[in-house]
Formats: sequence, C-alpha cells, structure tokens
Amino acid sequence: MRGSAWLVLVLLVLGNIGAWAVSNRPTTPERLWAGTIAGVAFSPYQENQNPQDGRHPSRAEMERDLEVVAPYVRSIRTYTATDGLEVIPELAAKHDLDVTAGAWISGDLGKNEQEINSLVRLTRANPNVKRVMVGNEVMYRGDLEVGALIDYVQRVKKQLDVPVSTAEPPYVWLKHPELAEAVDYITIHLLPYWEKVPIEQAMDQVRKGYDAVRAKYPDKHILVGEAGWPSDGPYRGGAQASLVNEATFIRNFLNLAGENRWDYYIMEAFDQPWKREIGGEAEANWGIWDTHRQMKFPMEGGVFEVPGWPVLCAIATALAFLPMVWFVLRRDDLKPTGQLFYGALIQGIASGLVWTATEAMTTGMNTMSFIAFLVLIFAQILLLVVVLIDGLELTEVVWTDRWKRKFAPVKANPNNYYPKVSIHVPCYNEPAHMVIETLNALAKMDYPNFEVLVLDNNTKDEAVWKPLEEHCAKLGPHFRFFHLAKWPGYKAGALNFGLAVTAPDAEVVGVIDSDYQVTPDWLSSTTPYFENPKVAFVQSPQDYRDWHIHPFHRMINWEYQGFFHIGMVQRNERNAIIQHGTMTLIRTSILKQVGWWAEWCICEDAELGLRLFEEGLESVYMPDSFGKGLVPDSFAGYKTQRFRWAYGAVQIIKRHWREFLPSGKKLTFGQKYHFVTGWLPWFADAAHMGFVIGGVFWSLGLLLAPRYFEFPPTVFIMPTLGVFFFKVACGLWLYAARVKCGFLDKVNAAVAGMALTHTVGRAVWTGLFTQGRPFVRTPKCEDQPALIQGFLHAKEEVMLMVALWITAFAVGWREGGDNRDAYIWSAMLVVQSLPYIAALAVATINGLPMPKQDEPQPAPAAE
Repeated sequence: MRGSAWLVLVLLVLGNIGAWAVSNRPTTPERLWAGTIAGVAFSPYQENQNPQDGRHPSRAEMERDLEVVAPYVRSIRTYTATDGLEVIPELAAKHDLDVTAGAWISGDLGKNEQEINSLVRLTRANPNVKRVMVGNEVMYRGDLEVGALIDYVQRVKKQLDVPVSTAEPPYVWLKHPELAEAVDYITIHLLPYWEKVPIEQAMDQVRKGYDAVRAKYPDKHILVGEAGWPSDGPYRGGAQASLVNEATFIRNFLNLAGENRWDYYIMEAFDQPWKREIGGEAEANWGIWDTHRQMKFPMEGGVFEVPGWPVLCAIATALAFLPMVWFVLRRDDLKPTGQLFYGALIQGIASGLVWTATEAMTTGMNTMSFIAFLVLIFAQILLLVVVLIDGLELTEVVWTDRWKRKFAPVKANPNNYYPKVSIHVPCYNEPAHMVIETLNALAKMDYPNFEVLVLDNNTKDEAVWKPLEEHCAKLGPHFRFFHLAKWPGYKAGALNFGLAVTAPDAEVVGVIDSDYQVTPDWLSSTTPYFENPKVAFVQSPQDYRDWHIHPFHRMINWEYQGFFHIGMVQRNERNAIIQHGTMTLIRTSILKQVGWWAEWCICEDAELGLRLFEEGLESVYMPDSFGKGLVPDSFAGYKTQRFRWAYGAVQIIKRHWREFLPSGKKLTFGQKYHFVTGWLPWFADAAHMGFVIGGVFWSLGLLLAPRYFEFPPTVFIMPTLGVFFFKVACGLWLYAARVKCGFLDKVNAAVAGMALTHTVGRAVWTGLFTQGRPFVRTPKCEDQPALIQGFLHAKEEVMLMVALWITAFAVGWREGGDNRDAYIWSAMLVVQSLPYIAALAVATINGLPMPKQDEPQPAPAAE
C-alpha cells in the first residue's frame, strides 16, 4: 500500500507541473524586432509616486530610468516641464538621447503659464530638445476651446526655433483643420485598445488612422505620439489587455513603422501605477518595462503571459507538498483513487490560490481597491477551505476501503443485557392526538424494561395537556405524566426535571421528540452497546413520515437525510457525531456526572454530546432508522428550526472554543476537525450575508464614485463560480452514493438547503453578538399556509434578491457596453442571489395547496 501511495504522490507532482506548463505555453508573435526603437513616451514616476499627491521622482531616479531605456531607444517624449521633470533633457543629453519636450496644458490657466515658461527655458537651454508639444489630448479631454489651445501653440512658436505641435487623437485633427494649420507638425495617438479593436485588427486600425490624417494634410509631417497596448486591464469589446497582446502589438507596430518610415513614440517606457486612479487598471500597464524596470517581454522569440510561471509553479508545489504527503501516506484506509482525488484537490487549491493572488495583486491599487483585495483574498481562502472540507467528505464516503467504526442493530443479545431505560418525551403545546400516537408506539416496543416520562412544560391550555395525562393513565404505571406550569429552562429545563424523577434503577435515559413514532425494536437493537463502559450515548438518525404527501415536505425530508446518511456516518469514524435531542440514548450516571442538560443553550443536545466527548467517552451511531417524526409544515417553521440549530452552535462555540484550539487537551484531533469544519459552512453563510451587502455597496460605489471604486479582478470571480459548481457536483455525488432518492429529489434537497443560507447567516451573526435567545419549538401538524403567506415567509430574502438584481442591472446598463468586467460583476451579483431565489421558490412551493387525499370508502351495507 505504501508503494502505491508514493506512486500517487509522484503523479500529483508531475500532474501539477504539467498543468502549469500546458497553461503557460509561450506564444510567438508573427513578427520579431531586432532594431532600435525610434522613441518612447517617458514618465519616470516610481511605484510609490504620484504627481497628483506631489510625490515626484528625484534626479537620481530619473537618471537611473534614462540608463534603462538608453540602450534601446534614440529619443524620448516628455509631458510636463514642471515638478522637477524639467531636468530630463539635461540628463538625457548624457545618454545621447533626443527629446520631444512637452508642456501639460489643462483648464488651470495659472499652471499653464508655469508650464509654457518652463518649456521655453528648458528648450533654449538644451540643444537635444529637437521639438516641443504644447498640451496632450487637451481637446479630447475638453479642457480648452480650440482657439485657446491655438493661442498657446502660437505663443510658444514665437519664442522658439524648434517645431511646435500638440497631441490629439486622429478625429480631433480631422475635425479641426484650424488646429492643424497652427502647428508645425501633427501629433496623433494610435491606441486601438481604447477603440475596442481586437488585437488581430489592430494594425489595420493603426494604418487607417494614420492614412486618414495623411490624406487630409498631405503637406504636414505626422508624428505618432503614442502607439501601444496595455498588458493588463479590462476587456473592451474585442480588445483584450494582456502581455502577449502588448508584445504582439509593439512588435507589429515597430515593423510597420519601420517599413513606412514613420516618426513615432511607443506608449510608454514604464508602467505607471499612479494612473490607475485616473483611468483604471489599463492606464497603469502600458510600459515596455514594469515598475521594477524589468523588460516585460522580449522583442524576439516566444512570449509568456506569466513570465515567472516556473517560480509560481514551484511555490504552489511546495505549498501543497507536505499536506499531500501527510494525507496520502497517512490515509491507507482509502483506495488509491481516493488518495489521488483528494491529493489533486489539495494541489489544485494551492495552485489556484497562488495564481489568484499573483494575478490580482497588481501595483497601484488605491485604498478602496487594496481593502477589497484583502477582503476577497480572505473570502477566497474561506471558500477553498470549504472545498477541502467538502472534498474530504466526498473522498471518505466514496473511497473508504475499510470502515473502522461501523455499527449495526444488535440482533442477538447472548448476555441478556437489558438495562432499564427511562424514555423522556418533552412537549410544549403539542397536538394531543400526535403525542398520543407517539406514546402508543412506545407502548408497542418489544423491550422488557423501560419507563416513559411525558414532560409537558408551560402548556397553558388544559384542554391540550389533559388528554395526555389521561392517556398515560390508560397505558399503565410505566407511563408517567408531569405537567410543569411556568417551568424555567425550556426543553433542557423539562429534561432536567425528568432526570430528577427518573427511576433510580434506570441505567439509560432515552429522549424522543413528541412527534416520533418508534419501531418496536428500537431499544433491543441499541441498548446492548452500553455493555461497553466507555459508551456514553447511542444515537439513531432523525427520520420522517408522511413526507411524500406534499412537495415541500418531500424536498426538506431529503435535505435532512443528507446529513444523517452522509455527514453523521463520516463523523462517526472519528467518534465526533452531533448528538440530537431525539432518538438518543444516554447513560444515566454519566449524564448526571457531566452536569445534566445545559439550560443556557438552545441546542442542549449538541452541547451535551460535546461535553461527553470532552470527558473522553465514546458514542455509537448507526444510520438505521428506528423512529419517524414529522417535518415542519411551513417554510417559517423550517427556518425557525435551522435558526435554532445555528444559533445554538454559536453559543456552544463561545462556551467551548478553547477546546477547539490546538492547545485544547480534551478533544481528539478528529473531533476538533469535525466540530470546527461542521460549523464552518454556517459561518460561510454568515460571510455570504456580508458579501451580499458589500456587493451592493461596492456596486453603488462603481455607479456613484467611480474614481474610488473599480471592478474586482475577474480572477476572484471565476474561482468563486467554480467553487459553487464544485459544491453542487459534490452534493449530487454524495447523495448518489449514500441517499437513495431520484435525481429530482437530489436537486430539490440542494435547493431546500440553499434556501436556508440567509437564515443560517442571520443566526450566526445574531449568536455572535447576543447572549441568549429563547427556545422556539418547531411547530408540527399546522394547517398549510396560503400562497401569499408562504411568500411572506421569505420577505427578507426577497428584499435582498431584489437589491442584488437592481444593482446588477444598473451596473450592466451604466458600465456595460463593451466592458466585459461589468457584465461579469453583474453576473456575480445574480449568482449571489441564488440562495434568495431558492428561498422564494421553497416558500412558494410551501404555499401550494395540500393534495387531496383519497377518502376511505364506506363499507358496503349488509344485504
């Protein structure tokens, strides 16, 4: 077995390396470039600098940047003549670089005067300034009227002997011939990405723009002031920002410009993170060199979209290696297929996390984007942990080769061990006919030594509890009835009273809900396990009857079955089951020894089970059904029950959290694992609430304050969708393996569980910030609600669903167009609404009328 485990590890490592290699195969652009670049736009701002905040590069930093570009280019273009950048021509001369110097012209007239005066001075002082540009895309931005811009151009022309121009997109020149007449040469910007042109058509678009201006002004020299493509940014129509596309564009453009003897500047030398604030992610990523002044791609040969992928692959492999080794070598109880599956899941998650973090962790994030990045990384880790938990459950259920703790009903009792059992039936305001059926089923048990205590607490109407008292009297002395008026402690208080009056010779206490009808062999099949003194309690699954009558009952029945036939079976392997307050048997002496039932907790059953494990005791769980109760009649009752379970879980965690830590001594590792991971999905539901509210808030920010908000990287969104589909597939696979129901029932069970997402999330948040809530019974035998009433049971979910849909539509309509990121974000908001859609669907199904039952035919009259 150890040999096959090592083979599995080798396959996992090789498979991971192969996956990285295949997904990062180099792309070789059609054309290469081996010559010198005529010119590049030169903005020497470093990674942590921003001209808008007054943080400018030093003289030494500009000197170093010029040393980087000088071996590759003949000329540089600048955009401003102030803020310390006026020394660039002087520094460029040391590297034999010509300069096209620029003055930044805007709507700030005072600043414009400073720019022009400085431009004139530096041009006169530096012979390597061969021409100047007064303004950059002034008309495109709408900062000035064309006449005002012409005035600035003419003022500079009068003071200098070098050619003077201004830079604009081609359409501005075509629209304003008076501007073309005023300049010595025409400077155009050819940036097909902003025009939403696919990379395959980019050169055609470049030639089209150049030729249009050339045709209109055949006697003017044309300078391509900017030509380039971003390596990262949003998808715009058919234009995809990527490193491969940037390399392809620049190589093709350099060849095109060389063949046609164009005068040009590539946009631009270095990535400029500060531009992200003014134009989004794409604005920051036009450089040939990155922020660390490393060339982003070669001018010859293949181009890797992720140049450092071997390093990332090594990190992902190292991150997953020890967990894989620990799991594969330790879990020899699994079939090799299971080891391979879960090992691949570990490696896939490690690789996905490395890829997501590196793709999303771009430079130049503003404060809001950085906060969003941290939150999304945390959410991604939480999601991936949930995937590992679900994946382990699937692996153990499907591929366990041998079960260590598999229990079956006892058929033979050679020692005639029949300990006396005191069965406690707590009830509060329950329908008398339902409880009477429960008592009648108990009376039919084939067990020789038991008593039944009916504990009616706080039922005010005597007409409700009096028939129970009378029926117990009819069933004989083994059935005792207690009416507890104004009794404290809710269900736990009633059970503690029952424990106090339990027969002294009762070795075992049994608890069932008042709607459960047990099978005759319940006790005879389970109590023999108490011969083992380490066994503290024996648990049977909750099961249900009459669920086939209505579709709502049917879907929630199968949702319950998943936990008792999948989760509890897996937990039983590590002696870590959740004790339930029905169909459970507890050793009486131990129950008293550990402190009776906890009246402070609304899930007193699960809390008791945890205390028993903390004492080092054992449980027995068998998935065989020995009793059936009633499912909640309404969606409101279904939600109330799950709210109580989740709220109670938070209460338990707040009381016992120290024992879940690595330093806790009372629980085994397996028990800690199952209690923590069993409740973690409920905390994920709470996180879902937070992300829904955050998603709506972020969408409003995108709509109302786009300067401070930008679309989250799609690398966060796609794995989230992948996790969703994995969980769906995992659930269906588990049901196929353990729960015997049809495919439609499996889907409906998943919908029913999803419908409780908001309820569970709200319970967790409430539990975290409150001390205690009253125990609320799950109502049974209620009249079926009307359709509108069922709808109202999901009103909170409907409100959140509508909020998500409205913001999704608004973002898609306002920011969409050709912006793929806007549609992906909108789609993500819609996906976030699926639990609320499920809640509305379940509430609506609950409101359907109860199918008519066939009435019994009267017996024929005697002839």
